[in-house]
Parts: sequence; structure tokens; C-alpha cells
Amino acid sequence: MVAVRRSGYAAALFVLLTMAALVASAAASGAASSPADRVLVTRVDGAITPVVADHLADAVHQAERGDYQALIVEIDTPGGLDTSMREVVQAFLGAHVPVVVYVSPSGARAASAGAIITFSANIAAMAPGTTIGAATPIDAQTGEKASDKVINDAAAYAESIATQRGRNVDFAVDTVREGRAEPATEALKLGAIDLIATDQADLLTKLDGRTVTVAGDETRTLHTADATTVESTMSLTRKLLQLLADPNLAFLFLSLGTLALIYEFAYPGHAVSGITGVILLILGFFALSVLPVSVAGLALLLLAAALFAAELYAPGVGVFAVGGTISLALAGAFLFEGSVRVDPLVFLPTAVVIGLGSLLAGRLTWRARRAPPVTGASAMVGATATVAAQGDVFLEGTWWAVTPAGEPAGDEPLPAGQPVRVVAVDGLTLVVEPLGSVEQPGPTESPGSVTEEKPDV
Repeated sequence: MVAVRRSGYAAALFVLLTMAALVASAAASGAASSPADRVLVTRVDGAITPVVADHLADAVHQAERGDYQALIVEIDTPGGLDTSMREVVQAFLGAHVPVVVYVSPSGARAASAGAIITFSANIAAMAPGTTIGAATPIDAQTGEKASDKVINDAAAYAESIATQRGRNVDFAVDTVREGRAEPATEALKLGAIDLIATDQADLLTKLDGRTVTVAGDETRTLHTADATTVESTMSLTRKLLQLLADPNLAFLFLSLGTLALIYEFAYPGHAVSGITGVILLILGFFALSVLPVSVAGLALLLLAAALFAAELYAPGVGVFAVGGTISLALAGAFLFEGSVRVDPLVFLPTAVVIGLGSLLAGRLTWRARRAPPVTGASAMVGATATVAAQGDVFLEGTWWAVTPAGEPAGDEPLPAGQPVRVVAVDGLTLVVEPLGSVEQPGPTESPGSVTEEKPDV
């Protein structure tokens, strides 16, 4: 009896100790993965496009919802769209979580739109050997400085951001008006950035203990020395969009897709060119969906496609092909708005190649229409045959009834062995004209002839 009680007490004690251990483990695990000890990290490489703007706005929302210590945006960009830049700046200025922009790795840059985005962060950091600045707006068509009106607006915008974040206002304005750019060490001396960090680990150490003010005048003190970093990457769809968000690629896809469809129209049933053309056009319009398209440029692009197609149906001295080439070149120059543009070294050769291709397609189509038919009933016009004993002819693997050309119906049929030439096809009857004299059929005359054999005497 005593042994049984001791055994029960031991089992109960074991269960209690096990439960306590599980609770302690869960608590430790929960503490280790507490959102307050995590930092969300994302990266931007390349131009600032609507895709990047959407991704960074989502990253801000993710950091806010997850109660992260901070959002670190590692950046290396030559600039990008003004509209996309302003979307990013609005997201950063309105964030309820500290936003840190880190220009990295060494050799990276935060140029043009990237500089303004860096100024808008709560904390701006740079790696050694990086640069920031050169934010002068560029005219999309000429490649030169934009008008004074545009520059004044951009300078005022940079000044307001630098003032709100407590940065060097003169430097921010100079990056716009003078195109000024400075290395990391000089930017730190000027007060354009807050710190220089050699890598991500060094950055987290230097961020620890800093106090920043986020949206709503809320003060946050960073505790990042031992924080865990969580990567926030672009979705596959956004990566594809960002890859295609290249004006040169968009123009090439649209141009080559149009040429491929022209060849499909020239030679219907040649599925390869048709399928290729449709795929390229879809990719081209996919790219246009994330780029600032000009109505005038799009109209010129459609006009070029119409002129190239007209060359197929009215080939002559190439007027339509030349007009399409000029229209396509102009479309390349005016297709996009803002700082986005197609390189002249891309759209000029492309326009010439597409024009020559449409001219060749028109010539091939014209020759194909003039060539004699090779299939169908019309293909038998001009063919010759010999009338068989039954008064019909064997042609193209089939027996045909024949009638002399110009003779009224019901006249005496053509004699067997008469060579004839087909001049027309009337339903299942060939209209023929005699050629030369009647041939005497031999024992092995035409496939339908019958030869009578005399009986042995």
C-alpha cells in the first residue's frame, strides 16, 4: 500500500516537473522571438519604379504590424521616377516605425531620387566608399536639365524634407540645383547623414540606443544591439515586373512582337512567328503597366504598327514601310514621360530593322500572290491529259468528266486518245481544248481503258 502511494507521488511529481519545463521552454522561446527584438530588413537595387514604391510601402506596413524595432532599407540606386520617389517619401514620413536607409555595400550610391529617399529616413546611414546626391531633374526628351519650374519645385521638396528630418538643408538643395554629390565621409561632416557603418552588424550596433521621432510625434528608442534581422524580399511577380520595368526592353518587346505578327500575317499558319509575337507583345504591355507612358508616344507606336501592316497589303515603293520606320523612331523618343526614356542607340537601329523587315515581308507577300496556285481545282488549269475510252481523263489521281471548250452541251464527246489541255474547271467537269491528233491507244493505254482479246481459233 505504501509502495503504491510512493509510486503515485513520484508520477505526479514527474508530470509537474515536465509541465514546468515545457512552460519555461515556451516562455524562453516566446521571449527569443519577441517582435520587439526584431528588425525588418529589405533591399532595393536599381531604379526607383512603381514596383519599388509598392514594395517599400508594404515593408513599412509589415514593420508596423509586426511591431519591429525598425525597418532597414539597404539601397543602391541611380535614381528613378519622380512620382515613385514621392510615394516612398510619403510612406517613410508617415511611418509609425523608425525607418533607416542604409546606402550599401561599398561602391553603392544613392543618386537622384535615391538621395531624396535617403534624406526622408529617420536615420540615414552609408557604408564607406558610397556616394549620395546628384538629384537634378532631367528632361526625358533632351537628356538635359529640366526647366527652372521643375527644378524649383524639386529643390523646395528636398528642402522641406531636410528641414523635417533635421539634415543639412543647403546640401539637400544643392543636390537638386547644382547636381552636387558627396562621398560618405563628407556627407557625414555636412550633416546630410547620421552615421557610417561598415556592414549590417556594425549598423545595428551603432543604431542601439538612438532615439527618433516617428509619425504622430511618438518617440522611439532603438534597442538593436542583439536584435534578430528578418528579411523582407520582393514577391516573384514584383521581381519580374522590376526586371521588365526597363524602357529599352519595353520598346524592343513591342517592336519585335509587331514584326513577328507581320510575318505571321504574311505567311498564315506559320505558328512560330505568331506565338513569338504574341508573347513579346504581352511582355511589352506588361512593362508598360509599370512605366509612365505618354499618350503621344503610344499613338505613334500604334500608327507605326498600322503602317507596317499596310505594307503587306499594298506593297509598292516602300512608302508605308518608310512611314512606319519614322513613326516607330518618334515613338521611341516620346513613348515615356518624366526621366524615363528609351536610349537612341536602341530605338533608332530597332526602327530601321523593323522597317526593313516589313518591307521584305511585303515583297514576299506580293510574290506569293502572283505565283500560280499549287493546290485546289485552279491548280489543274493548264495541265494536259489524254481522253480515255470512256470519254473522261485521269488527272491528279482522280477521274474527271470533260467537255470541249466553246462547245454546246450535248455535243459528241471527245474521241479516245485525244490529247487535251485543261482551260477551266466547272464543278466536277474539266473544260478542255484538244491538242494535236488522236493517239491510238495501245494494249496498256490509260488506267481506265479496256482492251478486248480475240479468242484463239
